[in-house]
Amino acid sequence: MKILVVTNLFHPDRGGGASVFSDMCYGLVERGHDVTVFSTYPYYPEWQNKSGAKAWRTATETINGVRVVRFGVYIPTNPSKFIPRVMFELSFTLSLMRSLFYFRRYDAVMVYCPVLSSVLYGAIRRIFYREPMWLNVQDIPADAAAAAGISKNRFANRLSQMAQKFLFNRAVLWSSIAPKMIQRLSELRTRNQPIHLVPNFLNTSMAEVIAAHAPKINRAVSQPIKLLYGGNIGKKQGLLEFCKQLSKSKLAFQFTIHGNGGEAPSLKQWVEASGDSRFRFGEFLDEAGFVNALFESDLFVITEKSGAGASFIPSKLIPCMATGTPVLCVCDPDGPLGTEVGQYGLGVTSHWNELDELLDRLTELSHDQQRYRQLQQNAIERSEAYRRDPVIDFVERELTLLTHKK
Repeated sequence: MKILVVTNLFHPDRGGGASVFSDMCYGLVERGHDVTVFSTYPYYPEWQNKSGAKAWRTATETINGVRVVRFGVYIPTNPSKFIPRVMFELSFTLSLMRSLFYFRRYDAVMVYCPVLSSVLYGAIRRIFYREPMWLNVQDIPADAAAAAGISKNRFANRLSQMAQKFLFNRAVLWSSIAPKMIQRLSELRTRNQPIHLVPNFLNTSMAEVIAAHAPKINRAVSQPIKLLYGGNIGKKQGLLEFCKQLSKSKLAFQFTIHGNGGEAPSLKQWVEASGDSRFRFGEFLDEAGFVNALFESDLFVITEKSGAGASFIPSKLIPCMATGTPVLCVCDPDGPLGTEVGQYGLGVTSHWNELDELLDRLTELSHDQQRYRQLQQNAIERSEAYRRDPVIDFVERELTLLTHKK
């Protein structure tokens, strides 16, 4: 099959699902398919032009057998603001539009949706070429933007919701990465499209790094307890708010933060100004560094602003499970993350208005080695559901069926 994948994130970007999207394409090539990717130049999570490419320039390269076409975009200096974020999204769609004149048709188009601009391009492309389009929803953008406070205007939020619903329904097949997200998507569809659960998975290169480490099951909780955050630091995480609350406690901990993103400068400034030696801030880690940090930590911190609903689930939860690292989650308990962690006993969860109770539970956990070992074991067992090959095999089968239905 000739497959076109549209995504704003691809190797060498890290975070936000980039490694999973890339590895999915590599896996399809391994199975004999011709895969082309339309993406941006590397920019994430730093929101910086890491390649030095000129605006609007296009370039083509081959990575592990995948033909990658890079399209220049506008990269905002403050991606947490609504107008700069809209400009980024529109610039990606407009830049991609040039490819319509390549006059190359594909058997199927898979659009990854962390951003709505990819979906808009896919919808326009479908008008031109009538290719079957598979929409893989990683984030539900309008929901996430409203919850994170990126968009505070009710009219703009309503308009975004309408555009999202319209564009999503241009696809003939949908998938998403968590049951709660599928439930939310079922409320948006108008054409009774199939919606498949296609979870993200532990990508090959990270799996190899993890396999090189000795298991840490049965290792006791450190004193003080070691907390780790690694990844994107944006509006929807609310990490600065969590740190401010955590700093008010007398809990003995060491919280190491490695990340980048729109809100990273503010968090870094706060850590430096707070004078609280329990907090440490460092740069975004590569895969090997991230895995090393996971093995050294007791709990991995994941925060999601309240009200995010079923809009997304962090992909970094997967390497946590694979290393046997329980998680400390501050989120809506009935959202995708809270449901996953609670249902499978992967760590400690708390709503934002229950942080005092969370700190008490952390203190108890630091002295309950049997409970901690059970959380480690639960994480390892659940990680089996996120293996790479079964997911790619399923996607290949569904793509084959999709091309036969066109």
